[in-house]
Amino acid sequence: MIRDHSLTHAGGVVFRGDADRRVLLVRAKPAPHDWVLPKGHIERGETPETTAQREVMEEAGVDAEPLRYAGTIEFVTPTGKHVRSAFFLMRFIRNVPPQEQREIRWASIDEAKRLVQFDDTRALIEAARDA
Repeated sequence: MIRDHSLTHAGGVVFRGDADRRVLLVRAKPAPHDWVLPKGHIERGETPETTAQREVMEEAGVDAEPLRYAGTIEFVTPTGKHVRSAFFLMRFIRNVPPQEQREIRWASIDEAKRLVQFDDTRALIEAARDA
């Protein structure tokens, strides 16, 4: 379990498939033309792992099991808010009803790296693939 109190968000790098592994991407909420990894705010009493599992379920309608820590991404939002998000390598279990109406995409590793906008997200996908 991650015990880093500076974390504000958590999310998942969700994989499915064996030989032809696919990674889960969702459309960003504030910039719906961007593809991102699912993530969200850590709520009081939640562990980062629990947050990652909940956010993947809410945003993408995917039940996934956190396997291990994959890395942290930090950035400042356009409104000046500092975000420090832990990501977990997660294994797809099943589809469930999503709580949000976001477009999702199961992309190959190479396709996902082309679709995401930020270098740190690309590096996270690559590191999780190699984990």
